[in-house]
Amino acid sequence: MAKENFDRSKEHVNVGTIGHVDHGKTTLTAAIATVLAKKGFAEAKDYASIDNAPEEKERGITINTSHIEYETEKRHYAHVDCPGHADYVKNMITVIKGSALKALEGDAKYEEAIMELMNAVDTYIQAPEKDFEKPFLMAVEDVFTITGRGTVATGRVERGTINLNEEVEIVGLKDTSKTVVTGIEMFRKLLDSAMAGDNAGLLLRGVDRESIQRGQVLAKPGSIVPHKKFKAQVYALKKEEGGRHTPFFKNYKPQFYFRTTDVTGGIELPSGTEMVMPGDNVELTVELIAPIAVEEGTKFSIREGGRTVGAGSVTSIEA
Repeated sequence: MAKENFDRSKEHVNVGTIGHVDHGKTTLTAAIATVLAKKGFAEAKDYASIDNAPEEKERGITINTSHIEYETEKRHYAHVDCPGHADYVKNMITVIKGSALKALEGDAKYEEAIMELMNAVDTYIQAPEKDFEKPFLMAVEDVFTITGRGTVATGRVERGTINLNEEVEIVGLKDTSKTVVTGIEMFRKLLDSAMAGDNAGLLLRGVDRESIQRGQVLAKPGSIVPHKKFKAQVYALKKEEGGRHTPFFKNYKPQFYFRTTDVTGGIELPSGTEMVMPGDNVELTVELIAPIAVEEGTKFSIREGGRTVGAGSVTSIEA
């Protein structure tokens, strides 16, 4: 059966549910889709279809982020149901009382509470500024193969626009290569282009499943190149913010998280600085063990031992 085209007549906004494990994020996500489906604005989703990884089903927790779509009268939403378990936080990186479970069961009172919630989302959450003018860039979140068609890379378009049959580069982690986008989909609907803010799947010509991976980026040819060494302004989280309890020193080697990937890197401290205390702001030099698509202004987080201990922004490229 032929796939339908994606309708862009409504404003598109990305939203998500975050919170602690077992606090009801996935139940709320399912309730929103189920209630809106009765009004023709969504495809009904039960808890199991959103919590869909084998370990998720077994333990009843969300490990990988799940994307669903729904609409209100005003907007089209892409909703990310984020992990709520600390072990899996690296796979993420969003006043009305009601029961999502009761809404799922069809209780009219709580269905109305879900509609009140969506009216508040329409009103309160402003559509973010989207950068359509800069060169196209999309971080690869996942890769899979469609038998007989080829390899698809999925992710959120960070900036710019990509059109059907345009050339892109695959940048970072491996040698840069080129390919052509021969298909574009969002929520199983066809598009002629994908633009900033879209969660899209791009069909890539002549690309093997093994030659592209999560953490690389698809970009307009020549617009971004991979680097291993850069200067960055970094904030080290305080103990009270979940950060380290002790300072770190030169040659500290944590994980640096860029977009959809993490890479180990070593640090050099500024001349005259012997240590960085929790709560400090400092400019560091970072050298990664693998090249990543970074440029001035690229943001990242710093993690060690399963927790975030800092955040930073690239200030200049060294090599």
